[in-house]
Amino acid sequence: MSTVRHFTATGFVVHDDSIALHWHLKVKAWLPPGGHIEENEDPVQAVLREIEEESGLKAAVVPTTPGLYLDYPSSVAPPFTIMIEDIHDPVQGYHQHIDMIYFCRLAGPPTFNDGWQWVSRSKLESAAPIVGQDGAETVPPKDVRVLGLLSLNSVSSR
Repeated sequence: MSTVRHFTATGFVVHDDSIALHWHLKVKAWLPPGGHIEENEDPVQAVLREIEEESGLKAAVVPTTPGLYLDYPSSVAPPFTIMIEDIHDPVQGYHQHIDMIYFCRLAGPPTFNDGWQWVSRSKLESAAPIVGQDGAETVPPKDVRVLGLLSLNSVSSR
């Protein structure tokens, strides 16, 4: 039996040496915005749509590699990395996400929907817990902290 896989895109949004995270109720972890790539959508369109839908932030992808510019065929910005994540969903069952990870900067005001927080570089570096709306303190997963720090370094250097 083969594993079902879904293509997803995630965006680490950087502002003032912090990244935007929210408490994901289903996953029970602090995560950046992201979600499924829809039919007829490329990964960049998906990540920008997901960022705005989930957080309310307008963002732009920050290139992490030199671009390839040809008259034809067209290209989109490549992700920083692609991760394969095991998903244990009580509704959809076990599957995997092939997740394209992008680093982004703000392209609008730094205000977002309820439940989102700007998490500082120092909190990511020290693996400090983040206090949620319910008062619970939880450390973001290691991959989120590592990618968050890489996004801060990459976006601030451009």
